[in-house]
Amino acid sequence: MANSALETVTTGLRFPEGPVAMPDGSVILTEMFGHQLTRVAPDGTKSKVADVVGLPNGLALGPDGFLYMCNNGGAFTPLQMGDLLFPGEFDASKYIGGRIQKVDIGTGQVTDLYTHCGDIALRAPNDIVFDAHGGFWFTDHGIRDHRVADRTGIYYAKADGSFIEEVVFPVDSPNGIGLSPSGDRVYWAETHTGRVYQRAVTAPGKVGPISPEVPTMLCGLPGYQLFDSLAVDGEGNICVATLINGGITVISPKGEVIDFIATDDRITTNICFGGEDFRTAYITVSSTGQLLKMRWPWKGLRLNYQ
Repeated sequence: MANSALETVTTGLRFPEGPVAMPDGSVILTEMFGHQLTRVAPDGTKSKVADVVGLPNGLALGPDGFLYMCNNGGAFTPLQMGDLLFPGEFDASKYIGGRIQKVDIGTGQVTDLYTHCGDIALRAPNDIVFDAHGGFWFTDHGIRDHRVADRTGIYYAKADGSFIEEVVFPVDSPNGIGLSPSGDRVYWAETHTGRVYQRAVTAPGKVGPISPEVPTMLCGLPGYQLFDSLAVDGEGNICVATLINGGITVISPKGEVIDFIATDDRITTNICFGGEDFRTAYITVSSTGQLLKMRWPWKGLRLNYQ
């Protein structure tokens, strides 16, 4: 049963993802199978921000006021099952290549920023978060094509297009990514393992060595539960959209599961924080095409440049 605190902001979205709470109270999100960015006003009305070729996924507001977007290039095809919409199999004929793109909110212009890291082609960028230095971390979820699955990594790049580096490799289906409130930890969720990992951040785009004092794996879920995107709240909790079980798993910085907020949608994909005190949690539930909101029980967190 869905948490009673949840309210519906809007419906009729084509697989919503990547919510970004804007200063004016609206939320801009991606509609992966709608091939567009959409602004949702506080009253639930929707307006198009930009058309997107490929499949838009994670989204973040950058230091220049532009949106920075993970485009997975067409890693999935839409699978309609009754009233529900799911990500289906990869179709190579519809794949344009993964990329990081920059979006002008005012004009809707979408510009490629990165398609490669050196000679490594980006396969299916998924989620993105900015640090306080103007750079951003992002995950490449990779593609599963019949018998073949990618091994991918965690990347760091500059917003001006001048620098990109693979920081962590190999990673299995990395999805959500976030930073601790102080910026000294980077967290990412692996979809198919149902695990959250962490590394110490020692400098912009740099992580410290693995050590017994800081276990790389922060948390893993029992049974058949998969992880999607995530956000970190003001108390350092890692709030991970959870597939199959359908909700938000709240994990403490020590790796303990301290709460689970059910949504009644098995494909709960993302969460962000907004509102005057950043304690309004916006949650995308994608198979039913809705944006939900609730009062968050812990401190919210204002992201860099939000």
